[in-house]
Amino acid sequence: MPRLRPYIHPMSFDPEIAAIRFGYGLSPRLAAPESAAAMVAALSGPDTMARNYPIPTIMKFAPQVARIQALQKAKKEGDPTAEARLKAARKESRVVHSEMLAASVARAIESPDGLRERLTRFWADHFTVVGKGPLRLAPAAYVEDAIRPNVTARFADMLKAVVTHPMMLVYLDQVSSVGPGSQFAANRRAKGRSAGLNENLAREVLELHSLGVGGSYDQDDVRQLAELFAGLWANPHKGFTFLQRRGEPGAEEVLGKIYGAEKPRLADIMAALEDIAHHPDTAAHIARKLAVHFVADEPPEALVRHLTARFLDTGGDLMALYTALLEHPEGWVPLQKIKQPFGFTTSALRALGLTGSDIIALDGRAIGWAFTRPWRLMGQPWEQPNGPDGWPEEASHWLTPQGLAVRINWAMELGRLKQITRPDPRTLVEQALGGQAGERIRFAAKAAESVEEGVALVLASPDFQKR
Repeated sequence: MPRLRPYIHPMSFDPEIAAIRFGYGLSPRLAAPESAAAMVAALSGPDTMARNYPIPTIMKFAPQVARIQALQKAKKEGDPTAEARLKAARKESRVVHSEMLAASVARAIESPDGLRERLTRFWADHFTVVGKGPLRLAPAAYVEDAIRPNVTARFADMLKAVVTHPMMLVYLDQVSSVGPGSQFAANRRAKGRSAGLNENLAREVLELHSLGVGGSYDQDDVRQLAELFAGLWANPHKGFTFLQRRGEPGAEEVLGKIYGAEKPRLADIMAALEDIAHHPDTAAHIARKLAVHFVADEPPEALVRHLTARFLDTGGDLMALYTALLEHPEGWVPLQKIKQPFGFTTSALRALGLTGSDIIALDGRAIGWAFTRPWRLMGQPWEQPNGPDGWPEEASHWLTPQGLAVRINWAMELGRLKQITRPDPRTLVEQALGGQAGERIRFAAKAAESVEEGVALVLASPDFQKR
C-alpha cells in the first residue's frame, strides 16, 4: 500500500522532487532535502565529497604525463627498454583514470548535498573539454581545478578559470595560436615556418560559453577576441602561462569595447572576459541553459525571465542564480526531464543503498561493466562528448531503442555487483520514487515473479527515467 504523504501543492517545494530533479535521487540511507533554503545552505558549506573522494588536479597529473612523453621519445630514439616501460606507464595512467571515474560516481551516490554534484556536472558540460594528446585521460582533473571550486562563485570567475586552464587551451588549439603581428610570428616567418591565429577558443567562448548562438556578436568580434587571446598558452608540465611574445600588439575591439594597448597583457584578457560574463545575452543564455537542464526541454518562459533578471541584478552571482531557480514555482513542476546515462546508473545505485566506499572498492573490471561500457552503449561515453557543445538535453536523444535496451539489461544484471543486495521490489519503489511512483509501476513491482525481475522493472520503468 503506498505510503500517505501530506498534500503539497505541485508548484511548491517538494523534498522528493528536490532529491530527484536537483540531485541524484532518493536514497534509503540519506534524507531528502528539507527545504530550498537548506539546499542553498548546503552549497555554502564545506565540500565534504571532494575531501572524502579526492580527484587529482591537473598539476598532480603532470608528472605522469611527463613520464609518458619521455618514454615515447626514448622509444622513438631506439631505446630497447622503452616500449615495455611505456606500456606499464600507460596502464598506470588508465588506473588513475578509472579511479577518477569511481570518485566522481562515489560523490554522486554518497553526497547528502546532491545539488552540488549536479551543478558540477552541469557546468562541466557547459564548459566541455575532451582530452587530447598527453591530457587525454585528464578531463576529471580539469573539472576539479576549474569547475568545482567555482560552482558557488561568480560566473565571471568560472569563465576565467576555464579559459585559462591547460585542458581548454589544448582542446581548442589555443596553444597553437599566435598573434599575426607578434614578434614570435615574425621570427617564424623569417625561418620559413607558419604561425597563425586560431579562432577556436574565441568562437566557443562567445557562441557556447557566454552569449550563445544568435548572441549579439559577429565574425569581427570573434577575430578581435582571438587576437586578444593570443599569448594564452599552457603545457602539461608547467600549466598555464601568458607568453607576451606570442600576443598580438595593439588594441582590439570586442563587443564595442576597446582592450589592450601596445604590449599584450593578461589583464586585458581578464577585463574582456569580465565584460563578456556580464553581457545581457550571457545572462539570458545561462538562464535558459539552467532551466532546460533542470526543469524542461522547453522551459517555462517565466522561469527563464526570472533567472535572467537575477543574473543581471547580481552580476552573475551563481548562488543567487541557484536561489532564483529553487524559489520560483515553475522550478517545481512535475518531473519530465530524462536522466542521462550517468544520472540513471548513479541514481539507481543510490536508490539501492550503495555507498561511496562501495564504488571506490570496485576493481577496473567491475567499473568497466557497471559504468564505462554501459554508458558508451547508452550513448554517453565517459568524458567523450562529440564536440565542445557537450551532451544533448533532448529526451529523444536518450530514449532510443538501443539506449532503453541497455538500461533494461543493466538493471537485470545488477547482481554481478557483489555490493548489491536487492530489496523487495515494493520496497524499492518507495526507496527510489516515493510519491512520484505511478500505479502501474507499483502494480508491476507487486506482481513481479522474482526479486531480480521486480528490481529491474522498477529501475527500467518510465517513472524512474524521469528527473
